[in-house]
Amino acid sequence: MQTLRIVLTVALLSTIFGCQFKGGNTSDYAYIGGEIINPKNNSVILYNTNGQVLDSITLDTNNRFIFKIDNLHPGLYSLTHGGEYQMLLLEPNDSIMFRLNTYDFDESLVFTGNGAKKNNYLLKTYLSNEKEAKQLVKYSKMEPEVFNEFVENRRQMQLNEFHQFLIRNEESEFFKSIIEANINYNAYADKEIYPFAYFGNNKLIHIKDLPEGFFGHRKNIDYNATHLSRFFAYNRFLFSHIDNLAIHDYYKNNAYHSKFNRHAMDYNKSKLDLIDSIISDPIIKNNLLKYKAREYISYNHTEDEANEVLNYYLEKSTNEEDKLYMNDLVSSLKLLRQGNPLPNISIVNYNDTEHFINSIITKPTIIYFWSSNSKSQYKNSHYMVDKLKANFPQTDFISINVNDNNDKFWKNIIENYNFPTINEFKFKNSKAARKTLAVNYLNKCIIVDENGIILHPNANIFNSEFNETLEELLQQKHLIVKQDAL
Repeated sequence: MQTLRIVLTVALLSTIFGCQFKGGNTSDYAYIGGEIINPKNNSVILYNTNGQVLDSITLDTNNRFIFKIDNLHPGLYSLTHGGEYQMLLLEPNDSIMFRLNTYDFDESLVFTGNGAKKNNYLLKTYLSNEKEAKQLVKYSKMEPEVFNEFVENRRQMQLNEFHQFLIRNEESEFFKSIIEANINYNAYADKEIYPFAYFGNNKLIHIKDLPEGFFGHRKNIDYNATHLSRFFAYNRFLFSHIDNLAIHDYYKNNAYHSKFNRHAMDYNKSKLDLIDSIISDPIIKNNLLKYKAREYISYNHTEDEANEVLNYYLEKSTNEEDKLYMNDLVSSLKLLRQGNPLPNISIVNYNDTEHFINSIITKPTIIYFWSSNSKSQYKNSHYMVDKLKANFPQTDFISINVNDNNDKFWKNIIENYNFPTINEFKFKNSKAARKTLAVNYLNKCIIVDENGIILHPNANIFNSEFNETLEELLQQKHLIVKQDAL
């Protein structure tokens, strides 16, 4: 799952907002304020603890804003600007300030003002978790006993460091619970992910042979922690934990040493059953049901299979908006089946010329997507495509930016990284096009033939089997000769 966040630079804005932040020592409200350099649009959207829009705050002529949250409910709020996302912890009497330069993607985020210390610490643990997650593939090569000890030692070290922070700083019990949850659930997620990485699909049955106590953390799990429902570490744990629990049912219905198939119908239904049975909080339950059903439906299944899981999901979810979204997704995917023509959406090239996408397809083409807000993804996707171009010269590549921000942000990235402009495009209508092409994941790509007929509606250029998939499709089109026939 990739999380987007606003990258902020340090700035003391008390001179700007100081008089407005003054008041009594206790209150049931909080202030959030800041200044945005090089804004992508003229507003900041603030979300409450349930992920609902609290307000859209318009920037003033100096690109500054300030907002008072009345009747504050302590918890994790978030704000977005131009697709960037940042979570922050607000409690009564807080006055959080920051300064944002949308171009400074490599700068660190530091909050200032009353309530800054706890948010800086929250950010510190988040960045630490993000760094460690990138190393998980390397860590997962450790033997189970060694890995378990490594993760537990790291978790305890982080908790000890936090307790030292609390000795020096008086903070609320709520803040303490948030930081400890961030540390603990991140470690628990690593343990739940480990078996998939260590054993792989061929030997996942050996999950039963993990050391006693490896999953000891499960006795400490709160499946209905509403205040963590939008917290990355908590959701990262739940997503992998549900996958893990469903393995037991998988091997009840499959041969003992059979290759694990994460796309098996029964396995994915089992995940929905587990979510429905062990989670009662409607926000957490509906969120998990939606994403687990979407994982299956978005894969290259038959229409009947997609409909079967959709109906199974609809029986369990109580979120009407999610249900509408999932029905629309299945409808979009029906048009994207192998053998159907690619929907002829409008795209705009680097020189601001509009095209229907099928008009520029003249040979087998891979259409891939990227967001201006995900630096690692757009760098890696273009790097991967450069390698694919060398290996498959008989194919074209169309790069589509999915954002609806001002064109200068899209073009600046292309210029800064010297991406070839000839095949760089953006959607004319991003929201509608993303829905039509079911672009729910940035790593998704669509493979079509020279006539714009879909060969694969939902491939992934980062998948280890992508080259093999593309090679097979090109063989079927008689564009390459099977290697072992040479």
